[in-house]
Amino acid sequence: MFFRFLAWVCLCLLESVHGQGNEVQRHGLNFEHWVADAFFDGYRAPGPTEKWDIPASANKRHGNIPVNPKATKYGEPVGLGDALRQYDIDEPFLLVVGFWKQEGDTKHFVQSLTVRITPETWRELWGGVTRADLEELDRLVKDTTRPVDEVRRAALLVKSKPPFSGAVIQVNPKIDRSQRRLQCSISYARLFASLAPDRDRGPVGTPEIFGRKIPSVKGSPRRSPSG
Repeated sequence: MFFRFLAWVCLCLLESVHGQGNEVQRHGLNFEHWVADAFFDGYRAPGPTEKWDIPASANKRHGNIPVNPKATKYGEPVGLGDALRQYDIDEPFLLVVGFWKQEGDTKHFVQSLTVRITPETWRELWGGVTRADLEELDRLVKDTTRPVDEVRRAALLVKSKPPFSGAVIQVNPKIDRSQRRLQCSISYARLFASLAPDRDRGPVGTPEIFGRKIPSVKGSPRRSPSG
């Protein structure tokens, strides 16, 4: 009886953590939906594997190019997704980012950035990193014949050296017992320095996108210290 009760408690804790993780991530989806509803006729991607969150065909009023909306905590890096897929981008696109601070259970947006990125600029952000470099690191990250800790140490060592250390876009190996992924991101400071050097990057009272104030996101609890 005791062990059955203990198993039930563990299951409840796991479900609670999983649910909290979903809640914490929900603000990003809310932001993406607001962007789509406000500017792109409510477009929704038909599936999670689409190349763009908002394709060029849905962007009839802001340049007829794809749109990549992102929401992240103020001052923290902007996650871009799978490194190889991001590296292969070869067309202009709009990067639309909202940065939030949390008060209680509400995330208030305090800064934003909307910028058109050309393929040439995108390539510059990768610095001297080649696709072959990424492929080699991706193979290392996904090498399941080696222990997780060993692969993690090796991948972080590669990341810390040229050409990766000199790029604006940083690679982020995600390696544990449940995942083997190579993602990438760009830091808050490097984002503004590289793509909007004349912009004030401090918090503003009413951040806007295309002249419209970004609404707050409610119902997303703070991440627990263990999360």
